[in-house]
Amino acid sequence: MEHTADEIGRLQGCINNLISVLALPAIWSGQEPAYILGTLLDALLGMLRLDFIYAQLTDSIPGSPIEMVRLAQRRTSAAEPQQMGQALNRWLTGDPPPARLVVPNPIGRGEVSIAPLRLGLLDEVGLLVSGSERADFPTEIEMLLLRVAANQATIGLQEARDITERKRAADILEQRVDERTRQLTAVNEELRQARVTLEKAFEEIKALKDRLYHENVALREEIDRTWMFEEIVGSSRAMRAVLSRVAKVAPTDSTVLITGETGTGKELIARAIHNRSNRAGQAFVAFNCAGIPPSLIAAELFGHEKGAFTGAQQRRLGRFELGEGGTIFLDEVGELPAETQIALLRVIQEREFERVGGSQPISANVRIIAATNRNLQDAIGAGAFRLDLFYRLNVFPIEVPPLRERREDIPLLLEYFVKRYADKAGKSLRSVEKKTIELFKSYHWPGNIRELQNVIERSVIVCESEIFSVDENWLSKASLEPHRRSGTLSEMLLEQEKRIIESALAESKGRIAGRFGAAANLGIPSSTLESKIRTLKIKKTRFMSD
Repeated sequence: MEHTADEIGRLQGCINNLISVLALPAIWSGQEPAYILGTLLDALLGMLRLDFIYAQLTDSIPGSPIEMVRLAQRRTSAAEPQQMGQALNRWLTGDPPPARLVVPNPIGRGEVSIAPLRLGLLDEVGLLVSGSERADFPTEIEMLLLRVAANQATIGLQEARDITERKRAADILEQRVDERTRQLTAVNEELRQARVTLEKAFEEIKALKDRLYHENVALREEIDRTWMFEEIVGSSRAMRAVLSRVAKVAPTDSTVLITGETGTGKELIARAIHNRSNRAGQAFVAFNCAGIPPSLIAAELFGHEKGAFTGAQQRRLGRFELGEGGTIFLDEVGELPAETQIALLRVIQEREFERVGGSQPISANVRIIAATNRNLQDAIGAGAFRLDLFYRLNVFPIEVPPLRERREDIPLLLEYFVKRYADKAGKSLRSVEKKTIELFKSYHWPGNIRELQNVIERSVIVCESEIFSVDENWLSKASLEPHRRSGTLSEMLLEQEKRIIESALAESKGRIAGRFGAAANLGIPSSTLESKIRTLKIKKTRFMSD
C-alpha cells in the first residue's frame, strides 16, 4: 500500500515528536518540579500546536501546589493559572476524567476540545490539560504523545520528590548524629576532668603540657586560616606565594597551568581555584591524561558517536560535555598524544569541538586547568608537545613546590594528617614524638605529600600508645640528609633514577603493573621496572597502603 507525501510527513513528524518527548528526562535530571513542569508545557505547546496547555501539581510534590499555563504565541490575551484551573476543573468531575471533552473556551469565544490526563503512577501528583480549537483534537497520535509525555513527567516529578525526601531524611539523621556527638563529647569531657583531678602531680604537669601543646597548634591554625584552602595546609613563604596566586586567578576565567613534582597536591590547587570561581556551583571534572591508552583519550575527552569505532555501541558524552559550565582539570597534560593536542588547542581557541566520529560542532563553555610533572619546555624541544598549545595553557602558571622546599610546613602537615587518620582509625593520639618531627623534617620525601600521607596513615594504624611515632626503617635512608652525600656521576645518576622510581611508586601506592601502576606512569614495561627495583634495592612494600 502506497503512502501519500502528507501521510509520510505526518508519520515523520510523529516520530520526531516522540523522540523529543523521550529526550525530556535527560533535561529534567536533578531539576526542581517547577522546571520539569515548565519545560513539559513548552515542549507540548509547540509540538501539538495547542491553543493552551494547563498543569497543576498536588501538595505531594515538593514546592507544590504549583499551577502553570502556556498560551500559543498567536494569542494576544493573557490567562492566570488559577483562573484557568477554576474554569477547567468544573468540567473534570470524572475519575479518571474522559479522554476528550468539548467545553467553553476559557481564553476566548466558542468551544474548545480538551484532553485531560492525570499525572501519577501509584498516587496522583497532578493534572495536565491540553486544549485546541481544532475539531479533531486530540487525534490518536496526539493522544499517544500526550500519554507518553505525562508518563515521562510523572517519573521525573516522583524522582524529584524522592530526592527531596531522601535529603530530608539525611538531614534528620545528620542532626541526630550531631546531637549524639555533642552528648558524647560532653560525657568524655566530664570523664577527662574527673580523671585529671585524681592524677598525681606528674600527671597534672603532663596534662598541662599537652594542653599547652594543643593550644599552640590551635593558635597556629587560627593564624594561618586565611592561607588554608580545603586540605591545603601550610604557612611557609613558598605556600603563601602559591595560595596568593590561587586567590588572584580564581575569580577570573583564565586558563591555568599547574606544575610540580608528583604528589605535591596539584589537583588540590585546581579544586581550590574552581571552588573560588564563578563556576563553583557547576561540575569539576578531573581527567588523568596518562591514565588510559592514548588511542582512547580523544573519545574520553570529547565523546563519541555510535559506531565511531569498534565497541562504540551507543553515543557517549565526553568529559568536556559533562563539565559544561564548570571546570575541567587535565592532569598530566604533557602525556596527550599529538592529535589530541590539536583538538584541545581548538577547544581553547574556538571554544568548540566535535565528538569522535561526528561532524557537528559542539560549544564548550568550560574553564580549563592543566597540570603536569614534566618539563614541557624539554618536551617541546623533543617534538613531543606543541609550542602553541603550551602558550595557550600557560596563561597563568602556578608552580607547586616540593615538600623538601617547604620543610617548615611539615609539623603542621604532621599534626593535620595524624588527627585525620587517628579519627578514621578511632584512636586518641595526644601528641607527636619530638624525634619523629625531626625525622620527618630531615627526610627528603621523594613522593612529597602523598608519601607523607601514606607513612602517617600506616604509622597511626600500628601505633599502640597515645604518642605518635614512626618506624625509621619506613623512611628510605638514601633520602635522609641528601645534601651530605657525594659521589661519581654514575652514582648520582643512579640516585636520581632511584628517586624517580620511588616517586612513581608513591603515586601508585606500590602498584607496579596496570593502567595506574608505576610502570605505566614511567612509560616502561613492568618487567623492566621490577628489575630496576631489585637492582636499586628499593623496598616497594613501604609505598603500599595497608
